[in-house]
Amino acid sequence: MKTSIYLIAVLVLIFSSCKSSNEYQKSNDGSITWIDIDQAAELKNNEEKLYFVDVYTQWCGWCKVMDKETFTDPEVIKLMSEKFHMVKFDAEQTNLVTWEGQEYIYKAGGRKGIHGLAPMLLKNRLSYPSFAILDKNRKPIKTIVGYKKPDQLISEINSIKG
Repeated sequence: MKTSIYLIAVLVLIFSSCKSSNEYQKSNDGSITWIDIDQAAELKNNEEKLYFVDVYTQWCGWCKVMDKETFTDPEVIKLMSEKFHMVKFDAEQTNLVTWEGQEYIYKAGGRKGIHGLAPMLLKNRLSYPSFAILDKNRKPIKTIVGYKKPDQLISEINSIKG
């Protein structure tokens, strides 16, 4: 009997700690909770939030400045967390991504190559940093290009209808 109760308790703990594709770990420190593109592709959008996709590269200096200065601003964090699922996507990553039923792959060429999903998300405007705003069904509705200070990003976000 004790073994059965112990086994049930262990199973409950295991299953309660597992996250479904409908959830992701929220930040406890008040920062933005970023998910990767694969998590975003699988996410069941029960909250019907928009998607904010930060399309960046490892070598992009302004991308790093935005991470350090803009995305740590308390007003930006509050607004973004309320309106969006926040997604990070490295435009030069090499792994296969399945997005809305279509497979996208990395293509070598140029400076370092490009992942095939980046041009689709950014409507072929490849500069970094850039941000794809997607509706609740993950369809592109707006592209924001270039470095933005907190007040500039807030203004851009507040202009989005969707």
